Amino acid sequence: MSTAKNYKEGLLGRKIGMTQVFTEDGKSVPVSVIEAGPNVVLQVKTVEKDGYSAVQVGFGEKKVQRANKAEAGHFAKAQKGAFSHQREFRCDVESLEWNEVGKELSVGEVFEKGDFLDISGTSKGKGFQGVVRRFGTRGQPATRGTHEMRRHIGSIGCRKFPGRVWKNQKMPGQMGGRTVTKMNLRVVDVLPEKNVILVKGAVPGAINGIVTLRKAQKKGASKAA
Repeated sequence: MSTAKNYKEGLLGRKIGMTQVFTEDGKSVPVSVIEAGPNVVLQVKTVEKDGYSAVQVGFGEKKVQRANKAEAGHFAKAQKGAFSHQREFRCDVESLEWNEVGKELSVGEVFEKGDFLDISGTSKGKGFQGVVRRFGTRGQPATRGTHEMRRHIGSIGCRKFPGRVWKNQKMPGQMGGRTVTKMNLRVVDVLPEKNVILVKGAVPGAINGIVTLRKAQKKGASKAA
């Protein structure tokens, strides 16, 4: 039994929004619309040189004069301009034939209809919130002597053993603005001419937020529409 981790290929994309599509039998399917390309290969890492196999891609064009000297020198190797976002994907570069700096990766070459994806993004920031909104707790009773404490958490520990507040106790604090991954989202359709992919369900983040798309780690590809 092999314990080697199998890294899946992926792309950088931008969340455009949500809409719906209809199946042949008339059912409505909610989908997220993601612009996932083109990605440009900026750097290739190999086992011989770097100790692991990976590819760094750039997404989202920006003016070259807005890149600092280090970025400009790095982008110049690909000769495709400058990019707002870069991300490294660990994958089998040789088998994918992604070992050429400057190569453009389109969404139609990487994903197809019926694939399952793991999509990561930064969730919407909600600011500092209490436990009722943050965790959905009940709060305190509205009667029996409760005053100005109806949305408070109540007791968070005990003076007996262990005599402290347990780690991960649900408390008020920053809500949202964290990296969230939704797994096993099915690809409903791919529009390669527009570099757009339609994924069933919602994906983390706000409109125009940057998301990372990978082939599902825990579920294989299915060609069922």
